[in-house]
Amino acid sequence: MAKTVLERFLADEAATARLGEDLAMALRTGDSIALKGDLGAGKSTLARALIRALADDANLEVPSPTFTLVQSYETRIPVHHFDLYRLSSPDELDELGLDDTLAQGAALIEWPERAGDRLPANALQVELAEQGAGRVARLSGQGPAFERAARSLAMRDFLTSAGWGEAGRRHFVGDASARSYEIVSRPGQASRVLMNSPRLVLGPPVRDGKPYAVIAHTAQSVAAFVAIDRALLAAGVGVPAIHAQDLDQGFLLLEHLGSEGFLGSDGHPIAERYEAAAELLAMMHGKAWPDRMEAAPGVFHEVPPFDRDAMLIEADLLVDWYVPWITGKPASDELRAGYHKEWNALLDRLAGQEYTLMLRDFHSPNIIWRAERSGFDRLGIVDVQDALIGPAAYDVASLAMDARVSVSPEIERRTVDAYIAARHAVGAFDETSFAEAYAIMAAQRNSKILGIFVRLEKRDGKPYYLKHLPRIRDYLRRALAHPALGHLKEFYMAHGLLEERSP
Repeated sequence: MAKTVLERFLADEAATARLGEDLAMALRTGDSIALKGDLGAGKSTLARALIRALADDANLEVPSPTFTLVQSYETRIPVHHFDLYRLSSPDELDELGLDDTLAQGAALIEWPERAGDRLPANALQVELAEQGAGRVARLSGQGPAFERAARSLAMRDFLTSAGWGEAGRRHFVGDASARSYEIVSRPGQASRVLMNSPRLVLGPPVRDGKPYAVIAHTAQSVAAFVAIDRALLAAGVGVPAIHAQDLDQGFLLLEHLGSEGFLGSDGHPIAERYEAAAELLAMMHGKAWPDRMEAAPGVFHEVPPFDRDAMLIEADLLVDWYVPWITGKPASDELRAGYHKEWNALLDRLAGQEYTLMLRDFHSPNIIWRAERSGFDRLGIVDVQDALIGPAAYDVASLAMDARVSVSPEIERRTVDAYIAARHAVGAFDETSFAEAYAIMAAQRNSKILGIFVRLEKRDGKPYYLKHLPRIRDYLRRALAHPALGHLKEFYMAHGLLEERSP
């Protein structure tokens, strides 16, 4: 397969450093970059900028590894900087441990031609050469590393079109999806957030010829975020302003809402912030929301319903992933049939419940606390693209039983009470029906999360999610305590689904 080649003209040293940042943002464990160029071509400038961007330290000392042959840095992704100029034989790469470094980090390799045929086959080739008053960079390769680098360069082009082409880029956060976020900054201006949201890759059919994401109504493009963000902003919700957008490529330049969260310095949840978030939900649930929202002139997003199929396929993650993890074997047909019977009976009880715009992941990682502001504006809301029209109680359960934070029964009660009080304050509110819907949605959500966290470990190689399982089981027990869920509780207990398990 022929390698694809991309060229970028670099007018000066600053442009070369920006290319280093662009490559750093694309780098993943296992990647290798082969950096070619004559003496003085800018290899050291690019390498230094790349390593400093990974370290998020503009002043990090990055000496040349010419004499040591390799320098290692414990950055966000461990990076190992090789200089093979003094290599006498490609076989010496075994002594330098190139293969081992790629198993736990990334490699930046200068003078890669000295490696002979020992260079990784999927290495990203970056060649620098003088051209006029500047230099040209030629990137070539194939496979995921090259594709990520090409997308990162497209993100730089997007920044340029938005007037932010010279901004510095730093990794901000990623999530369980393919989305990622960066902080971009330039002197004299407030930092902004660069959102990278590639179009969702649909998996194989799992039911009725449809992929999981279609059944669960997962957002497939960044247009969903833009449409919902605009609607929320117009309604007085503190979502980020969108400064620039490219719907086709999935790039957004967003207002940076801040970084303070819902936990105190001791790592424990701050009850007053959860109560404030519950009051914001109450305000939102008192509004009428359209199910068709505009992302751009002539571009609309149809907000999907949180229907029975979506609820069930999410709940099925427990039997698909959690049950095999605790039993060592796939769930039996009998267990699945019993599970579906109990859940269908419960979902029948949602008929007539209040439905509204539900953000789906309304919990602490997606809420920013802005103490300097007042009222609802103290809360900055992010990650809204997967919103659905569904039971109002769902987001309250998502908040009060925060999947990433151990919320005590007392803070859960205070959070729910704050919501109920705010709903009562503006009109009639059926508290009894809400309490039942809250329990059903909390049980559905936490059943789903048990499966998701095991899947992230087993399928995606992210074992640190398993540490959250005891908390999720505790939340599930709380939800199942509601009398309406008695039969489901008996089913879970009969099959050992509530028992403590060691990761």
